[in-house]
Amino acid sequence: MIEELLATLASQPAWLIYLVVGLGAAIENIFPPIPADTFVLFGAFLATRGDANEWIVLASTWTANVGSALIVYGLARRYGRSAFQTSIGRRILNPGQLERIGGFYDRFGIWAIFFSRFLPALRAVVPVFAGVSGFGFWRTAIPLAVASAAWYGLVVLVGTAAGKNWNAIQDLFGRFNTGFAIVGGLLLAAVAVWWWRSRHDHDHDREAGEA
Repeated sequence: MIEELLATLASQPAWLIYLVVGLGAAIENIFPPIPADTFVLFGAFLATRGDANEWIVLASTWTANVGSALIVYGLARRYGRSAFQTSIGRRILNPGQLERIGGFYDRFGIWAIFFSRFLPALRAVVPVFAGVSGFGFWRTAIPLAVASAAWYGLVVLVGTAAGKNWNAIQDLFGRFNTGFAIVGGLLLAAVAVWWWRSRHDHDHDREAGEA
């Protein structure tokens, strides 16, 4: 379906290309399976063939991606804590785990936000918990904006440098992104281990307190 959409997009005017690329970059922060990088790469590729401009592709991508990430962050900061106080929320993260996440962001939040923008598996998750933890707006926005500019700048550079060979672009970028996906998967596995251990420790402490 994505390939068909991109093929259709190739015959459309430049403003529609900018719009679709921006929407893809924005929706990724809400629905991570959307392959925003593919949209951006194709937009840059089209810029070498028609009326589209690679700088506008980058600008629309960066603005939409950063804007939607900060909206998600803002919603999480305003409503996240109360959501995790419900019975369902406590099954996902208990109060002890939320405290530990807050401590993590106090120590490493800026770097976690920065590097997560390069990892598809974590890109949409880290701003959410920055909001839930009450991490400061500018401490979230600045590393997020800088990293997104660097990442999508690289994607646009790859798309334009490869010229008209779309298959070569896909192959090169696929290999490049696989490495980041592996790193992201390992980090997610580490988070899962942390979740299990921290939840077990919290339940043990609660039982000891009740005793």
